Amino acid sequence: MKTAAEFLRRLRRHPGGLAAGLFIALLVLLALGAGLVPGLDPYAISDESMQPPSLRFALGTDELGRSVLAGVVFGTRVSLLVGFFAALFATVLGTMLGAAAGFYGGWFDTVVMRVAEFFQVIPSFILAAVIVAMTGTGLGQIIAVVSLLAWPQVARVMRGEVMRVKQLEFVDAVRCLGLPERSVLVGEVIPNAVAPVLAVGTLIVGQAILLEAALSFLGLSSAELVSWGRMLNSGQRFLFNAWWLSFFPGTAIFVTVLAFNLFGDAVGAVLDPRRAR
Repeated sequence: MKTAAEFLRRLRRHPGGLAAGLFIALLVLLALGAGLVPGLDPYAISDESMQPPSLRFALGTDELGRSVLAGVVFGTRVSLLVGFFAALFATVLGTMLGAAAGFYGGWFDTVVMRVAEFFQVIPSFILAAVIVAMTGTGLGQIIAVVSLLAWPQVARVMRGEVMRVKQLEFVDAVRCLGLPERSVLVGEVIPNAVAPVLAVGTLIVGQAILLEAALSFLGLSSAELVSWGRMLNSGQRFLFNAWWLSFFPGTAIFVTVLAFNLFGDAVGAVLDPRRAR
């Protein structure tokens, strides 16, 4: 992929992925501008509790009279923050370990792959819940745990791509120039092997959002933060007489994770040289 314009041109061939990308951009703008909207306060308590969706309260109110709309909007911040940073850290860590394992091989490759298999065999949610319960429920801890659980996906993809690229003729030509192996790896192999990793990183954002929501639903998140999972936890007590308390944050989780999955699939198709035309 040479230019952003070329990327967008190819992305238009995937309407679902393009629509998902536009929706994600809208979510980012919503998260950034949430605090600028007058009267949109998820912590504001009123005497108009348990009000169903109406012209006055677009998504209704909870048992304390707080706006569900404000909660969903501000919950976008937490979900995207966890998703983006967890995906970033997991992608960077997985890229470095996977590239080194695929390029150098030997005992390092064996160790990295065995550690990756360990994290992939154990159920992610159970391990995440145990670690967060032991280390604390702060947002930083959740991001670190999700990153720790997600890097093996990136490492395995990166390792496979590096093993493929390092056998190409241009890599042998660069070696003939006398460059150190590290320079060959960083300057030539990784840039030509990183495209599939970008697609995996996009998919990890959705996985991280879903895992954060599940942890928040169990109360394993900061009580000071408004999150979709915590709203689901509060709304489950009123599921049959105040459906909107669970429906709207649940829908936000579903649609957001779906958008990142669709966008990640489209990115993978666009960056795949075998499918690019």
